[in-house]
Amino acid sequence: MSMSIILQPLIALIAGILILIVPRLLNYIVAIYLIVVGLVGLFPALMR
Repeated sequence: MSMSIILQPLIALIAGILILIVPRLLNYIVAIYLIVVGLVGLFPALMR
């Protein structure tokens, strides 16, 4: 659980910086984020 607490702000920070640098990445970053969050939600035991 503590790993996801550390990773979420770090991922958000990196994604924000990338979006500022290359705005076209927004679609890909959002899509990848949603896929990862969906997979973590469906298979929480695999993420331990």
